[in-house]
Amino acid sequence: MADQAVDADKANGDSSHSGHKEGFWALAIGSIGVVFGDIGTSPLYAMREALGHSRGGGGGEMAVLGVVSLITWALILIVTVKYVVFLMRADNKGEGGTLALMALAQRVSPGGRSRIIFILGVLGAALFYGDGIITPAVSVLGAVEGLRDAPGVPAGAEDLVLPISAGILIALFLIQSRGTASVAKFFGPITAVWFLTLGGLGLFHISDDISILRALSPWYGVTFLIDNGFLGFIILGSVFLAVTGAEALYADMGHFGKKPIRYAWLGLVLPCLVMNYFGQGAMVLAHPEARANPFFEMVPQAIYWPVLLLATAAAIIASQAVITGAFSMTQQAVSLGLFPRIDIRRTSETQAGQIYVPQVNTMLLIGVLVLLFMFRTSSNLASAYGIAVTGSMFVDTLLFFYIVRYMWKRPVWQAAGASLAFGLVDVVFITSNLLKFFDGAWMPLVLGAGLVLIMWTWNRGAAILADKTRRDSVPLAELADILKARSPHRAPGTAIFLTSDPDTAPVALMHNLKHNKVLHEKNIILSVSTAETPRVSEENRVRIEPLNDDFKKVIINYGFMESPNVPKALGLCRKLGLKFDIMATSFFLGRRSVVPSAQSGMPLWQDKLFIFLMRNAANPTDFYKIPPGRVVEMGAQVTV
Repeated sequence: MADQAVDADKANGDSSHSGHKEGFWALAIGSIGVVFGDIGTSPLYAMREALGHSRGGGGGEMAVLGVVSLITWALILIVTVKYVVFLMRADNKGEGGTLALMALAQRVSPGGRSRIIFILGVLGAALFYGDGIITPAVSVLGAVEGLRDAPGVPAGAEDLVLPISAGILIALFLIQSRGTASVAKFFGPITAVWFLTLGGLGLFHISDDISILRALSPWYGVTFLIDNGFLGFIILGSVFLAVTGAEALYADMGHFGKKPIRYAWLGLVLPCLVMNYFGQGAMVLAHPEARANPFFEMVPQAIYWPVLLLATAAAIIASQAVITGAFSMTQQAVSLGLFPRIDIRRTSETQAGQIYVPQVNTMLLIGVLVLLFMFRTSSNLASAYGIAVTGSMFVDTLLFFYIVRYMWKRPVWQAAGASLAFGLVDVVFITSNLLKFFDGAWMPLVLGAGLVLIMWTWNRGAAILADKTRRDSVPLAELADILKARSPHRAPGTAIFLTSDPDTAPVALMHNLKHNKVLHEKNIILSVSTAETPRVSEENRVRIEPLNDDFKKVIINYGFMESPNVPKALGLCRKLGLKFDIMATSFFLGRRSVVPSAQSGMPLWQDKLFIFLMRNAANPTDFYKIPPGRVVEMGAQVTV
């Protein structure tokens, strides 16, 4: 199976090969800031939480060796083996992430748009947003809490931890509209310095008790779990905090390429993380009282403030990476029909990934602040953390089955075996995190359930609406023949009718004929199609299908990671022989007024939710970048 994965890797290509060696290392450094920011802040609290749940407060030798061993092997098995070795080879034209994996699985599976694959993609996307709300809160709070032990800080400083954290997060969300292209170039170097600091601190303290190196053996981790019995499952939930952010390796693959991410992980990030956890363990073995906050206890007083500031910077960068990921996930979800149209703005003319989604930014900010003041400490937040990430990883594992079976064309037993091996690890961690349900793990699950409901309602409602429109419509070819035989009054110029189904006559065209009794000299039936690939080349952007002298069908194709720009795409029509002046052209849009109906379609409450989503969807004129002065809207009332 590994050989097959390598073949797939070569077939799909790796963006890292396209540049020179300098470009490769620039990508590797850049990936350290964006991809590894989340996992890089885990040493602030992961060891503390795992030891805190152990018997006797975690100061005993077996507890320390067991926790360090479990963290080390979690980093090896989950991050290195599952994501770096296997899942990163399952890319969708270079892109990764749950929705990219869903689209890829749908494309390669014989059943095409399988309902199971679709549901898995929806679940993974919903859980990702849960992670997106918790990560900024726990990362920033975990770093600022170091203020409590900082030298020279007066008594009562701990009361400032919450306000300072809130201030940092508010500022972070407020600058999103300005874009981060100008400061993103510093993310990689700052985070690289952070990892080197983690590694240096760990190496400095390993000599406190060199016997900590015994934790390299998985025997200590397994024995520790057995000795702790049921408590071992709770401890695993805290151990998992060390690998939160692992899914970012896969999700951000398209921005940096596989090879730079792999080199950065194996060459810098993994060694520094392991050294830091071993250093924390050695220090606790030598000084058991340090288990209360082992990370900040290992920082020498002379460099405490620089490390504290660096930790805060790393937490902000980790939060930024998650926020950017939420924006990208939203863009993909809209393109794949999981969310209604939403206002998506580009903040950079040169970098495709630099986007800003105002509604998502506002909701994330509100959610993060609510969490901050509800849980108040990173220890409390750690109880809510993990369940969303483990669930998202489990979804990736289930989708991985379809890749092994249908893309890599391996036997069923091999596909099932690979998924089962990773799935067992995921289920163990999911179970351990579910034990913290009433301590806060309920929050991301409730949020995820709400998002699943929204995505399911929107997808189902849109399908019902499209089906009803199709049933009530006239086939375009049939209408073209009728109009050729009995031509109505002709208006000069070109009319473009936007529709989701290019084979049926658009509602706006039928209303124009029915009420205005007019047909333009040139009529273009325009539809925007989303491919199951991240991006579409300019050569394949536009397809023109002449119907007769009066009508032409134009299909504009976009990848699920691209933002539609209809006027720009129509400019490509000139090369294909279709010429018209965009500023002398009228765009006709059919605006549907939807009314709820308990007799058909969805339940009444779901109808009302769908209508609410429709009313709050972005105006198609803005979404497709159509000149507002050239738009004519014609309405119709339908039920769902």
